[in-house]
Amino acid sequence: MKIFISGGSKSGKSLYAQRLSRRLRKPGAPLYYLATMIPSDEEDRARVARHQMDRDGWGFETVEAGGDILAAVSMCDMRGAFLLDSVTALLANAMFTPDGAVETGAYKTIARDITQLTDRAGDMVIVSDYIYSDAVVYDELTESFRRGLAYIDRRLAAECDAVMEACCGQIIIHKGAEKMKDVTYGMD
Repeated sequence: MKIFISGGSKSGKSLYAQRLSRRLRKPGAPLYYLATMIPSDEEDRARVARHQMDRDGWGFETVEAGGDILAAVSMCDMRGAFLLDSVTALLANAMFTPDGAVETGAYKTIARDITQLTDRAGDMVIVSDYIYSDAVVYDELTESFRRGLAYIDRRLAAECDAVMEACCGQIIIHKGAEKMKDVTYGMD
């Protein structure tokens, strides 16, 4: 089962994705958390610490995957269940490099790599941020990032068995509701 979850900041998508990942894991299979954020300030470090605390004791093996995601999972048991959190951070890492360069075409590589990973992985939950609903006109660089993330999100939504949106503490299933019945039963 491949599940894509999108939602706004602090919408509950990461915690929900953690719960789904645990439900997807087959008995005896590993449970991987693909951590994509490379913290750059105190706010980032606090977010990472909160996510670590949220999943403490849940059986996740954390794999640092802020760069080449396929290399990061090369030693993982692909029969396991994977949680990739988040596509947004992964794209930001690739697009805005530490040396100050901007790789506007990075979204194509990220989309290809995540698609290859979903093809290889047993079960997978992918988290992304919904950053498209405001009416603000942004500068070209920000728009380039938003377009790149939208490209990746659309591709993943097409590839995944289920597509969900976290909104105001609620989960809306846009695709694959029938397939999700066994996975989400009793999660309310």
